[in-house]
Amino acid sequence: MSINMLYSISIGVFPLILIILGCVAIGVVGGYFLYKLIIQKKIDSATKSAKKIIEDAINDAKAQKKELILEAKDEIFKLKADNDLEIKERRQEIQRIEERVLQREEYQNKKEQSLELKAEQLEISKQQLEQKENQLYSYEQELENKKQNITHELEKASKMTQEEAKNALIESIKDETRKNIASEIRLMEEEAKENANKNAINIITQAIQRCATDYTAEITVSTISIPNEEMKGRLIGREGRNIRAIENAVGIDLIIDDTPETVVLSSFDPLRREIAKRTIEKLMLDGRINPARIEEMANKVKNDLENEMKQIGEDASYDVDVHGLHPALSMLLGRLKYRTSYGQNVLVHSMEVSHLASMMAAELGVDVETAKRGGLLHDIGKAVDQELEGSHVELGVQLAKKYKENDAVIHCIEAHHGDVPFKSIEAILVQVADAISSARPGARRESLESYVKRIEKLEEISNSFNGVEKAYAIQAGREIRIMVKPDEISDDEALFLAKDIAKKIEQEVEYPGQIKVNVIRETRKIEYAK
Repeated sequence: MSINMLYSISIGVFPLILIILGCVAIGVVGGYFLYKLIIQKKIDSATKSAKKIIEDAINDAKAQKKELILEAKDEIFKLKADNDLEIKERRQEIQRIEERVLQREEYQNKKEQSLELKAEQLEISKQQLEQKENQLYSYEQELENKKQNITHELEKASKMTQEEAKNALIESIKDETRKNIASEIRLMEEEAKENANKNAINIITQAIQRCATDYTAEITVSTISIPNEEMKGRLIGREGRNIRAIENAVGIDLIIDDTPETVVLSSFDPLRREIAKRTIEKLMLDGRINPARIEEMANKVKNDLENEMKQIGEDASYDVDVHGLHPALSMLLGRLKYRTSYGQNVLVHSMEVSHLASMMAAELGVDVETAKRGGLLHDIGKAVDQELEGSHVELGVQLAKKYKENDAVIHCIEAHHGDVPFKSIEAILVQVADAISSARPGARRESLESYVKRIEKLEEISNSFNGVEKAYAIQAGREIRIMVKPDEISDDEALFLAKDIAKKIEQEVEYPGQIKVNVIRETRKIEYAK
């Protein structure tokens, strides 16, 4: 390209560039002014908004200030009103106190005036009494003179001094008084004894009538019916291993003889018999009879029976209205269902003693709850006396103390056989109720041999004393009637003989209830072996 052409092109482009630069400059200047105008508008708008916000804030502050001032005025007014009310109440209280003080001052003034008046009256009365005393003194002097004159005349007439006459009169009065007092005492003793016997008989009779219980003597064997003769062989097992397992597991004798469809359980412990009976019945229902199964079933029955005995104890305490027993005592109480004494069920006996003791306590007006609770727990030691050392009384006291029974109930337990002196009426009532329940006809069963031995022992003890002619045990051994030789035993000696025989019977003979010792001469002296 030639220089001319380039020159011509450059000349043509230069104005265009100038135009473009001019347009750009104009655009820049216009944009600047437009931007400044927009910014100014925004600043003006923001300024107006700020002023409005400041004005609104000032107005709100003024409104809140007015509200706070009003609230402060209300609070000041309320405080002023409360203060005025409190000042008014205090003024009224001060006024009342002032009135009381004024009243007391008036009362004190009146009292002082009254005392002054009484003092004046007392002074007048004192003067009058002094005058009367002087008169009486004169009369006494006169009477004393007359008395001395009369005494002198009497001494002359009776030929006795005054002292001798007084002693004779006193002795005469003493003798007469002794006779009258002795007669009155004898009548009162007879009347008291008669009334006491009547009241005691009425109370005991009412208690027995209100607590009538049928007794069935417990036995030492139980029978189980089996479905067939084949079951006997399964119970015996190969070479007798099953029967040995049953006897070892529950501690009873299992008797299987020729009696058809029947096996016999023999043991003096009713609890073991019950465990064995239930175990065998469950085994027959289950069908699996082997030593391992026997031991497993026996343990299960024992656990079930323990829970059942606890429920039985709770039911028994509920039936006699005794509450709050320790769970362990309830279980031991239930265990008494499977304990017998002379063939008498101990749980039934304990419930009856509780009923009897509470009824007699109510009649006598003493603590019914203590008598009732003591009667229910008096034989609780029999639940463990076959496992632990000691008498059932000692064990019962230990159990009652262990399970936090109160001292009055513990004393009823330890005194119901007379092992310790009685400290309460309730303990005596528990002993009486125990004797009544034990001595009830049919309550206790004894073998003929032991019964005959006791009768013979009673007669032997009675005949061993000097002066006894013949002794007869009557009323099933509950009374011993003794005929004495009148030329060897006096009436007074008969009383001591009855006591000695009763004491020896208590020491050497075991018997339920009590035995009446009846010594017969010209008069009869009766004592009881308790």
